[in-house]
Amino acid sequence: MISSERMAMVDRNAAALGVSTKQLMESSGNAVARAVRDRVDAGDRVHLICGRGNNGGDAMVAARFLDEFEVETLLLGRPGTIRTDIARENWDALVASDLPTRSVADSRGFDLGEIAPDLVVDAMLGTGVTGALREPEATVTRRLNAADVPVLSVDVPSGVDADTGEATGVAVDADAVVTFHDDKPGLTGLDADVTVADIGIPDAAETFVGPGDLLALGRDADSHKGDNGEVLVVGGGPYTGAPALAARAALRAGADLVRVACPEPVAREIQGYGPDLIVRAFDGDHLSPRHVDDLLDRAADQDTVVFGPGLGSDDATLDAVVEFLAGYDGRAVVDADALQVVPEVDTDAELICTPHQGELRKMGGETARDWRERADLVTEFAGDMGHTLLVKGRYDVISDGTDTRVGRTGNPGMTVGGTGDVLAGMTGALAAQIQSPLRAAALAAWANGRAGDSAADEFGDGLAASDLPDRIPQALRDEGV
Repeated sequence: MISSERMAMVDRNAAALGVSTKQLMESSGNAVARAVRDRVDAGDRVHLICGRGNNGGDAMVAARFLDEFEVETLLLGRPGTIRTDIARENWDALVASDLPTRSVADSRGFDLGEIAPDLVVDAMLGTGVTGALREPEATVTRRLNAADVPVLSVDVPSGVDADTGEATGVAVDADAVVTFHDDKPGLTGLDADVTVADIGIPDAAETFVGPGDLLALGRDADSHKGDNGEVLVVGGGPYTGAPALAARAALRAGADLVRVACPEPVAREIQGYGPDLIVRAFDGDHLSPRHVDDLLDRAADQDTVVFGPGLGSDDATLDAVVEFLAGYDGRAVVDADALQVVPEVDTDAELICTPHQGELRKMGGETARDWRERADLVTEFAGDMGHTLLVKGRYDVISDGTDTRVGRTGNPGMTVGGTGDVLAGMTGALAAQIQSPLRAAALAAWANGRAGDSAADEFGDGLAASDLPDRIPQALRDEGV
């Protein structure tokens, strides 16, 4: 089962792996043609009603494989308004091949002909479209539903939400659906015969994080300060660079406001890393239980807390981490020395833990050299803990115990100290913007590696963690770094 949002990500990841959208459309069209053959006999009349997007393009491809039938392809709209290049190419191929085609620019011009077809293929709108049908699709749908003719829908019946199965207004009453790659949640309650067609998307497009995962990001043009995430970094004491790196990374990953809570002796030094950081000190030279109530008050107004960079492992500090997590019910990224106490804490917080493999062992988890075996072990441990794990390594493994992703960006130069702090800060920022902790952590791991790869292009194995934050914005763009 796969959501429409996740399906769009997988499609784009497949393209990044070399399986182009054009190839997938060809496979999808072939699957539609097979579904048609299963439902009608040679010589029967088939009408394919196509929208102007890739859903319509799938049916246009199918038309080329159905020469044993009387096929007519109807385009809802003018050919010049077809929205994608590959759909336009497939329409042009039908026209150039002198196959029966007709464009319907106005719903008043739609009809099924004097002789009703034996099957209508509904390829008006696909999984990426939600809301009430507009014209001409709405009128065409009503007329189609009123006709006594079997309907095969492509991917999802037009007008039906692929995630919920609900329709806002009129929707195609399909007898059958051919959907692609995996079943869709909204199809389970339909009174229709659903076929899932394998169209050649490799498993790697779902397993490995890729540019498709960037679709989880999006900033409203009308948003205001704070709408895109406020992050609190709790760290520092023995170390000053770690919380500063995490905070700078959070800003570069799109958080609107980043605050740092740290011991008073290191506050000025951390502030010196950037005027954009809002630094608030607490007394003493390390975190201790007496600071917890104040930190909980500060954290209550934040979207995400990044807990751990540079805190150290003083016994009082670890006691404070336990007390904070026990009293916190928001979303937190836990890193560095703070990780070791997570297994013993009973918390209502939604945690993303970012250990390297040594820290994972301290937490009680197991690891392995082979990333596939390691992925199984991380998945099991994440399920036992009830939290999301981002286990750093040559191949990063990200799991919430149910779903597991693998990141394979990055390079050996990133073994330098501080890159994990950058990752923790970026994870905090993305977790403030993306609803799914797993998706936020997976995208952070991928983009952190991309930023490191960009730094390695310039500095080789001599890169420093401070080279990464300014490269994060480009790493979070699809065009590359």
